[in-house]
Amino acid sequence: MVFVKVREGEPIEDALRRFKRECERNGVLREIKRRGHYVSPGIKRKLKAIESRRKARRMQSRRRRSF
Repeated sequence: MVFVKVREGEPIEDALRRFKRECERNGVLREIKRRGHYVSPGIKRKLKAIESRRKARRMQSRRRRSF
């Protein structure tokens, strides 16, 4: 759940911009899109493998930078 407190004297447009940024950071839209349609089990496995490869690649690049 994403919450944004509107600061005193803050225009609603600024608060809305902060809200949108928080939604993006928390992956709310990605989750909505993911649940928007049925995905067969085979495709789920394929997507999971792709995601794990991407995550491993990212972790490996972070390890290289720390040395």
